[in-house]
Amino acid sequence: MRSGIVGVLAGVGFGLISTLALAQEPVRGGEIAQNVWPEPEVLNTGITSNAGAILVTPKIIEGLLAYDREMKPKPELATEWSIAPDGRSITFKLRPDVKWHDGKDFTSADVAFSLMEVAKKMHPRGRATFAGLERVDTPDPLTAVLVLSQPAPYVMRALAAMETPILPKHVFEGSDMKTNAANMKPIGTGPFRFVEWQRGQFIVAERNPDYWAKGRPYLDRIVFKFLPDASARGIALESGGIDAIISNNLPASEIGRLSQLDMIAMIPDGNTYNNLLTQIDFNLKNKYLSNIKVRQAIASAINLDFVAKAIWYGLGKPATGPIHNELAPYYTKEGVPAYPYNPGAAEKLLDEAGFPRPSPGAMRFALTLDFMPLGEQTQRFSEYLKQMLARIGIDVTIRNQDFATYTRRVYTDGDFDMQVAIATNSPDPTMGVQRFFSSKAIQKGVPFTNASGYSNPEVDRLLDQAQIEVDVAKRAELFAEFQRIVMKDLPTLPIIAGQLATLHNKRVHGLDKSAVGMNDNYADVWVSAKK
Repeated sequence: MRSGIVGVLAGVGFGLISTLALAQEPVRGGEIAQNVWPEPEVLNTGITSNAGAILVTPKIIEGLLAYDREMKPKPELATEWSIAPDGRSITFKLRPDVKWHDGKDFTSADVAFSLMEVAKKMHPRGRATFAGLERVDTPDPLTAVLVLSQPAPYVMRALAAMETPILPKHVFEGSDMKTNAANMKPIGTGPFRFVEWQRGQFIVAERNPDYWAKGRPYLDRIVFKFLPDASARGIALESGGIDAIISNNLPASEIGRLSQLDMIAMIPDGNTYNNLLTQIDFNLKNKYLSNIKVRQAIASAINLDFVAKAIWYGLGKPATGPIHNELAPYYTKEGVPAYPYNPGAAEKLLDEAGFPRPSPGAMRFALTLDFMPLGEQTQRFSEYLKQMLARIGIDVTIRNQDFATYTRRVYTDGDFDMQVAIATNSPDPTMGVQRFFSSKAIQKGVPFTNASGYSNPEVDRLLDQAQIEVDVAKRAELFAEFQRIVMKDLPTLPIIAGQLATLHNKRVHGLDKSAVGMNDNYADVWVSAKK
C-alpha cells in the first residue's frame, strides 16, 4: 500500500515533496498546532486505542521502545534488550535518571505495573499481545524482565507509547484505572508536559525542561485542536490555522489539491505501524444477520472497486480478508472466499434465506447502521451502503453520533445491527486482528474488540496457535487458514485496506522519522521561523 499511494497520487499529478530533501539544521523554539479528531475521552493509551488519544498521549507518556520507518526497534525508556535463547524471557535495561513529570523517579516497578496491571488486563489489543506474559521481574530499579509462558516474538513490536505506555505506578496503583484523574491530566516521562485541556476546543502540552534527552525537544509548545468538520480542517491547514494533519481527517477529495499548495508537504507513507482496515461488523444476534446468506447478500451488493475509487479516492485498495493487504507475510488471497459485486446474486441469496420481497419493489426487512465518526469516508461509505442495500430490498437507517456515543452503543450496549469501523491491524495480526475474532475478545465495555459476538472454536485454536508459533512460515499458514474460515463465516466484511498519509506545513520538520507518523513523541520535530 505504501507504493500504491505514491503511485496513485503521482499519477494524478499530486505534488509529493520529500521532507528529507529539505534537510536543515534544527531550530529551537516555536510551537505547532495540529488537528486531533476524534477528541479523546482520556489521555491514557493504556486503556484505549482511540485515534485522538494516540495522537496526543505519546508526546507526554513514553514506551519502552520506539520504531523507525522500517519497524526496527529503537531505545526509548529502555536502552538495551536481550531475548533468551528459548524466547521465554526478554530483559530490558532501563534508562537511568529519568523523572516523571511530578519529580518522582522512573523505575522498573513502573514497567511491571504498566504491563501486568494495565496493558495485559485493560488494553483492547494488550489482552492478546500479553496473554502469555506471566510476570515482570524487577531484580533492580533499572532492569525489567518479561517472563513469558511461551515465546511471543510479536511482543517486541508492541512496546511503543501509542500501544503500551509506561505509566507511573505511584499515581495509578490502588485506584480505578478508568476514573483516575491522571487520565485527564497525564503525568509522563515524555518530551512534553500536559498543561491544559479545554473540552471541545484544544489540549496544550509544553516542553519538558527536564527531559532525559538533553537538548530535546526543540518545540516549546504543541496545541492539539479539535475541529469536528472535515472541510474546516482543510481550510485550517491551508490558512495556517493548523500545521499538520493525518489524511483520513480530511475530505479525501481535497487531499490532492492541498498537497499541491506551495506551503504544504505530504508524507505519503511512514505509518507502517497502523495498517488501517475499514470493515462492516455484523451483530450476529440480529435475527436477519445471524443468517449467513444475508451476510453474503450484503457482501455481494457492494462494488468495492467503485468504493476504493469514488469514496477513498485511490487512498486504499479493496480488502479481501480480515488481514490488511500489506501485512506481509501473513496476508493471503489463496483459497480465501470472495464475494464479487453481483446484485442479482444478492437478491437470490435473500430469497433463499427466507426473506422474499412482500411485493415487487418492496423492502424485505430493516436494519440500523452505525459508523465510526472518524474522517468522512466512513459516513460516505455508510450512505453508499444504504443506497446499495435498498436496491436489494434492505431498508437501512443510518445513525450519526459523536464518538463517545458510538463507542458506548456498539461496544458496551451492543445496540447495533451493522457498524462501519476502522480497525488498526497493527504490525502483527496477533496484536491488531485477533481482538475482532477471538471468542475471548467478546468483552462488554471494551472498545474495538469482537463486537459481532463471533465464536468459532477452530478460529480460536488457529489464533491461539499463531500466538505462540515462532516459525514464520508455519505462523503464516495458521493465519492463512484463519482468513479462509473467517471469510467463509463472514462475521465481519472487510471493505478497504487503507494507509495514512501526513500533510503538513513546510515550516514543520521531522515528522517522517518513525513507523507511527504523527503518533510519534515529537522530540525531534522543529519549525522554521514563520515568514
